[in-house]
Amino acid sequence: MTGADAKTALERGRPVVLVCPPAPERAQPLWELLGPTVLIVCADDAAAAEWPAVAPGGLRVHAVTGLARSARRLKEHPPQVLAGAVKDLAALVQRAALKVDQVASLVVAWPEALVAGEQAAALDTLLGEAREARRLVLSWNPALLGDFLERHARRPLVVGTLPVTESGAPFPAVGRVRYCVVPPARRPAVVRDVVDALDAREPVIWHGGPIPAPTGRPDAVICTALPSRDELAALVRLGEPVVFIGAAQLPYLRSLATLTPFALPGAADRARDRAEELRERVARVLEHGVDAELALLDPLFERFDPAEVAAALLALQRDAGCGMRDAVAAAPGADARVKVFVGVGKKDRASAKDLVGALIREAGVAKEDIGRIDVRETFSLVEVAPGAADRAVRGLTGTTIRGRRVIARLDRER
Repeated sequence: MTGADAKTALERGRPVVLVCPPAPERAQPLWELLGPTVLIVCADDAAAAEWPAVAPGGLRVHAVTGLARSARRLKEHPPQVLAGAVKDLAALVQRAALKVDQVASLVVAWPEALVAGEQAAALDTLLGEAREARRLVLSWNPALLGDFLERHARRPLVVGTLPVTESGAPFPAVGRVRYCVVPPARRPAVVRDVVDALDAREPVIWHGGPIPAPTGRPDAVICTALPSRDELAALVRLGEPVVFIGAAQLPYLRSLATLTPFALPGAADRARDRAEELRERVARVLEHGVDAELALLDPLFERFDPAEVAAALLALQRDAGCGMRDAVAAAPGADARVKVFVGVGKKDRASAKDLVGALIREAGVAKEDIGRIDVRETFSLVEVAPGAADRAVRGLTGTTIRGRRVIARLDRER
């Protein structure tokens, strides 16, 4: 079946099932099949927040990450595409902010995560109120959706390759894969953690697209995008991949491979690493000799244990580098800010005024929570109050500023 077949089926009122991995960036054929107004039903608000960044340019796309903000947006400047979790869309319908009977195309995004959960009843109600909309279901395994499709997308046209052999049996696992659950905004920073944890010198880092062909065998394979079965099989041939996924994508990945969780280094691991590095530095100094320093400290050794003297010197070094310990231990003041990276800068003709407007209108950040804005050549750094940081990241991601669709994340460089 082709995209033209799917479009014809939808125009005639027949539902369509598009088979693809459960990630918005893998559903690109979807955009050619949609009507003028689109509702995308997602498993949760984190999944909904991914859609604005992958939508074609020129479309007004809004992800429901806050009910009050979304209700205002629907009233003042309705988007062409609205993506939201079942519970949030149901709440907007209840508030009369969302009128599903006016939706031209309704997309149910990978209901494998919804049909057997506590949101199943709310999903049935929502779909029942949008009977006139063209119905398109994104699925990674339609065989799991028998009852759901019978009720809400009867006798659909299935487009894509089903995940079964010619005899109808599931495919075998492509190999062993390690995984970790990481939100998309954090993945660039977590890549560094994984490379450090694996002590990799020649890693392959796959962000989607063609599988690279390294000259030698890599010592690590890291996937920040969700692969198809064929792509994962190719990556497994390079080594045992570490795949970053969202929590709802775990059943899909489990259907492809034998899984082992990958433990990311936590705060305690990083503290041990820093302690080990300090011990190594001290050992190198001792190997070169410290006779003069011992003579200087000899009077203290008569009064204190040498270990206590060493600890006191370490404390003095820390105080010199970071200020007095009392000041370090004090809670951050009310003016403490968090930096947010925004992927738009001077070359895009963006200004601080543009960013302030987007933060207030699109992200719902209060003006008093916005601090210093540093607009650089290709990106900007925005300081916001700690309590508004997550709201700023979710609200700015996918927003169009000066004609460019941007991505925002917490700045991890400091």
